[in-house]
Amino acid sequence: MAIPKVSFFQVLKNAKRILSNPLPFHHENFEKHGDTFEVNLGFGNSVIFTRDAGFAKHMLQNQHRKYYKSPLQTKDLGKYIGNGLLTSNGEHWLRQRRLIQPAFYKKKIDVIAKTIRQTIQQELSRVNPNATMDIYPLMNDLAFKVVAKSLFSYTDTGHTMARLQYITEAAQKSLIKEIRQPYKRWWFTISGQIKSTLTLTQEARDILNNIIDQRRKSKETYDDLLDMLLSSKYEDGSAMDNERLIDEILILFIAGHETTSNALSFCLSLLALNPEIQDKVYEEVCAYNSQELSLMEQFERSKYTTQCIEEAMRLYPPAYFSDRVNIENDEFKSLKLPKGTTILISFFEIHRHRDFWENPEIFNPDRFESDNKKEYSDWYFPFGAGPRMCVGSNFAMYEMIYVISELVRKYKISTPISKIEIKPLITLKPVNAFIKFEKRDILEQ
Repeated sequence: MAIPKVSFFQVLKNAKRILSNPLPFHHENFEKHGDTFEVNLGFGNSVIFTRDAGFAKHMLQNQHRKYYKSPLQTKDLGKYIGNGLLTSNGEHWLRQRRLIQPAFYKKKIDVIAKTIRQTIQQELSRVNPNATMDIYPLMNDLAFKVVAKSLFSYTDTGHTMARLQYITEAAQKSLIKEIRQPYKRWWFTISGQIKSTLTLTQEARDILNNIIDQRRKSKETYDDLLDMLLSSKYEDGSAMDNERLIDEILILFIAGHETTSNALSFCLSLLALNPEIQDKVYEEVCAYNSQELSLMEQFERSKYTTQCIEEAMRLYPPAYFSDRVNIENDEFKSLKLPKGTTILISFFEIHRHRDFWENPEIFNPDRFESDNKKEYSDWYFPFGAGPRMCVGSNFAMYEMIYVISELVRKYKISTPISKIEIKPLITLKPVNAFIKFEKRDILEQ
């Protein structure tokens, strides 16, 4: 099959808008060329873009052994956050996944549930009733502190965690320039921008190394994620050294807080724009006392709230794309894929594809009623798919359900905005997510 091509000239012509937000450029080409096309990036480099859900499942699940994460993640992102689950391939990835996954089993999350709840309640106390505020900074701080406290329950997470948060965000801004303007990497190198970011990320590694060393020396246990990771053993009985631990902790900070804060901000904005749906969430959360339930029990009682979160992640998937490179020749349908082909999967486009979703632009949580979920499983990828599906998906869902439930229980949520704005970086971020929280009457509660 002859695949449609987008020329390097078109990339250069649209360079400014691609740097700001590449999604409209992608959408125009999908509408023009169909579900799969190739973009010439210059200097002999190209990448295939796809919104074909079957092709995505082929790479992520059915034939996953033939596909590795591309150098965009293993090399470009890896140089800033190390060789952890998100950025590794092959045997190293498999060994790390087997070691780390048990820390995120539901029973393990219940152990740190008290920490998660206390941290969320503390951060939500910052809500200023009757004032309009941008919800994203609050959700960003909340999600970062939930990860930090869940990892390091006993550590003073004030200045230290603020510095780690600053460094992770600075590294992302640097990386997004490199990814969207690959033809300018020579400039990013000679100008010292890459070196400056690497210096920052080394500072983060030094901070985490000190925390780990202090924990090892203390010989105390705190039943947090760091304890679980320190006590985890490979099949040969050995444990992770500090460098491996730091790689995985940096991944947890980036993947564990950014995607959650983005999803929460989008979901709250959508509930504010759809008061009738918000009322249904309120009815559900008033039917139980969250303080008397475990996180797992609350999750089971929050069916409609869960549907709202799932629908928000359909419209605005925080991990809005993924990429793969095949390590051997392959083909999908009539498309020939020589070894070394780079493919970018647009989950954003798949989640809005008219062939899969009725009225895809509409916020409709009823799509995710339990009877319908299997129907959509082949074209819904909020946490990825296959063996590399997000290891912390349960953690993220419990956290989001608790935050949404607590806010809707206490406040009526409204917004002065009429349309949600987005900023696609490494993850899909909201912009100008202004929300007003009006305290509910005691009688109403």
